Amino acid sequence: MNTFDNRKDSFLPPFKVEYRSENADEHLALHLAHRFRLKPFEDEIVLVCIGTDRSTGDALGPLVGSKLQAHTSRMLQVYGTLDDPVHAMNLKEKLEFIQTRHPKSTVIAVDACLGQFSHVGNINVINGPLKPGAGVKKELPPVGTFHITGIVNVGGFMEYFVLQNTRLAVVMRMAEIIASGLSKAVSLASEESRLGSV
Repeated sequence: MNTFDNRKDSFLPPFKVEYRSENADEHLALHLAHRFRLKPFEDEIVLVCIGTDRSTGDALGPLVGSKLQAHTSRMLQVYGTLDDPVHAMNLKEKLEFIQTRHPKSTVIAVDACLGQFSHVGNINVINGPLKPGAGVKKELPPVGTFHITGIVNVGGFMEYFVLQNTRLAVVMRMAEIIASGLSKAVSLASEESRLGSV
């Protein structure tokens, strides 16, 4: 799996869009397509959608994975769905499997997170690996060359309780935006690759 240390996209600034913004998925898609164009041509894109449907707030990752299952292609491989989630109990094992199955891959982590009240609803794309479980004091392996997070609720106090009591409507809508943005980005990047090879 590639790391970000020697990659041009490590210089890209972080990206942020509010999920209720007009054309939020298209703004996200343009940013992600730019990142995809900078990856080595032979790399697959592996999406690791982290979370569990046992907690409303933490279901963002598996919802994104389930929505993208239909779009799995040679260029985009998806791990972490509602039926087969990637979570704290199996994360290390799944990452080892991905390393073996997709040795040349750009890995993107997708996860829910908690943040300041004024940031709830933001979808962020950030350089470097995600540190899953950090908000709830769990030590888990880092994931991804870059990561996408959705701030689903306010953090700082009783995180487990807050995640359990997050509105499903917000999480569903954010998952739709992230899944649509990723799907459109793959199409944009692959169209450009085909045009470049003509």
